[in-house]
This record gives sequence, C-alpha cells and structure tokens, in this order.
Amino acid sequence: MKRHLVIFARAPQMGRVKRRLAAGIGARAAYDFYVSTLAHQIRTLARDPRWTVWLFVTPDAALGHPAWRGVRVLPQGAGDLGQRMKRPFKILPPGPLVLVGSDIPGLRPHHVARAFALLGRHDLVFGPAADGGFWLFGAQRTKPLPRSLFSNVRWSTSTALADTLAGIPQVSAVLSDTLDDVDDVAAYRRFRLSSSARTVAKTAVQSPGTV
Repeated sequence: MKRHLVIFARAPQMGRVKRRLAAGIGARAAYDFYVSTLAHQIRTLARDPRWTVWLFVTPDAALGHPAWRGVRVLPQGAGDLGQRMKRPFKILPPGPLVLVGSDIPGLRPHHVARAFALLGRHDLVFGPAADGGFWLFGAQRTKPLPRSLFSNVRWSTSTALADTLAGIPQVSAVLSDTLDDVDDVAAYRRFRLSSSARTVAKTAVQSPGTV
C-alpha cells in the first residue's frame, strides 16, 4: 500500500502564526521562522518518492494560499487539535500514514522513514518532542484508531504526550526519534545554534516567494 505523509500547517499570516514564540522574539521574527521552516519541510519531504505528501491546512478558507503551490491540499476542518488530527486517518486512501507538524526545523526524511519502518511492527508511532509534546503521530491503519485517542489531552503543555499515551487502550504503540518543535524562546535559541538553522535559511533563499 502507498505511504501517506501529512503535514499539518497554518496559513502564513503575520501575527497569526507562532504566537507563543512571537511573545518572546516579536511577530516578524516568528513569522519569518515559520515561513522558512515550512518551505524547508515542503521542499525536503515532498520530493521524496517513498511517500505521498498531503498538506492539511487551517483556516479552511486558505486552501488557495500561494504557500501550497504544487502540493496536495485539504482542509483540517472543525474541532479541537485532536479531532482535526484524526481526520486524515479517516479520509485518505488506504495505507500507513504519518502526520507531522510544520515547526520542526530538524526534521529530515530519515526521521519519517524510521517512523514508517516502526509501523511495520506496531499499530501506532509517536515522535516525542523535547518539551513533552509530540511532533509526529502515525498509524498502520489496519484497524480503526482507538476511540479514546486524544481524549483529555492538555495540549501545548509538557504532559501532552503522556496524556495521549495514557488515554489509549492496549494497542501496540512505540516512540520514534525525539526532536524539537520550536514553540518558545528557549527552543528557538537552541535552533539558532544548530546546523538546522543554516539548512533552513538556505532553503528559504533557494525558494523565494514559495511560502
């Protein structure tokens, strides 16, 4: 079966993306970080033949945003984050599916490939984030997602992954690589000191106006 990779993204709009980060570094810097990171993820992941990339975007009215040119785009729809994250698993064609966020500058194709490999032996896979959340969720999709998945999760807290794992029944779940999703000033500073910063900046220069 085909593998599906979903990128969850918000339309790039000044003042409406990375608000927690913007509170520490300013709206312009947070916007520039988001735009360059999103461009890097799309450019890097969409050209890999091992999976089909889908963008699920919010708000739903932003389906025609120029950021999405050349990529399959669908709306996230209504509901809280957990409800919206479940939607791709219900509506996309059969096959294993991995969903990632759009603010992980260290994400590379080998991280995605490892998650798909783990789904060969497990029902669910999670990519832990350094702040206690998770940057990746995947499912083998040979059975329906647990009904209790993402129930009672305290989103945007250090317990988001623990809450998620505690709320699922006895299914085979495994953790993949730990990466940073850059939501606050501390994570942004770590990013600026990393090699990922140079890679993301190079992508932004190569793809002016793409996002």
